[in-house]
Amino acid sequence: MKKISNSLEKKLLIFSFTVIPVVLLLTFSYYPLVKMVQYSLTDWNGYRPTSNFVGLKNYKTILTNPKYFTVFKTSFYYFIASFFQLGFALLFATILSFKVKFANFWKGILFFPYLLNGVAIGFIFLYFYKGGGTLDTVLGAFGLDNQIRLWLGDRSINNISLAFTSVWRYTGFNFLIFLGAIQSVNPEIYEAAEIDGANRWDQFKYIIIPSIRKIVFLNIILSVSGSLSVFDIPYIMTGGSNGTTTFVIETINTAFKYNKVGLASAMAVILLLIVLVVTLMQRVLIREKE
Repeated sequence: MKKISNSLEKKLLIFSFTVIPVVLLLTFSYYPLVKMVQYSLTDWNGYRPTSNFVGLKNYKTILTNPKYFTVFKTSFYYFIASFFQLGFALLFATILSFKVKFANFWKGILFFPYLLNGVAIGFIFLYFYKGGGTLDTVLGAFGLDNQIRLWLGDRSINNISLAFTSVWRYTGFNFLIFLGAIQSVNPEIYEAAEIDGANRWDQFKYIIIPSIRKIVFLNIILSVSGSLSVFDIPYIMTGGSNGTTTFVIETINTAFKYNKVGLASAMAVILLLIVLVVTLMQRVLIREKE
């Protein structure tokens, strides 16, 4: 009787840890995805019980109407900023992978911004960039009053300001991934390199970079995907005004402000396809370099 009970309990555990997660995944991930694709082929406004099938009309509108597709140019600022973000993260990870005083303190300082909520970061940098705020005060202290600008109001610089905020927020995340990858390299390799006369630059160039190449590509693909789907920072700080609207903000406005859920669903599908293409390109590049 005890054996039967143990066997039944084991089967229930197997069922719980396999079937239930699959059901949850299908219910909350794949089913909404299917419905999104379905809505993208209609003119549903979000509250009307019925909708009309319009085929690929929504996709044609997005690809031909500059209002919807050209907002991707805003992502270019975040795309460029992502390389600065990766560069800083790799630099600090490399430095702190060697023997440095107060290493844990510096690691905490670098990773702390990533722990903050996006809303909190938005309000912090609103004060940082506002007229007479932190940045203006610092520039004034160094006698650079002529460099003070409308950091969030000037179209020529507001996206750069927002991109810098994103760099500050996510550098710690990339830093942690790089640091973990670098520390996974066998320490004996570094010791052998030092015996052969290799300096820190040689170790970085010939040991660290080849060893973490896949992680570098992973971080690049995450950064590119993130630059395409930026939302919270510009939405909180500017509301998408003065040319700071991103594709995701435009999608949300289309769905909930203008009640064009069908069109917004098509925009979401296009964004998903772009991310998938970028991911596939990353995998192809990694295979070619192996």
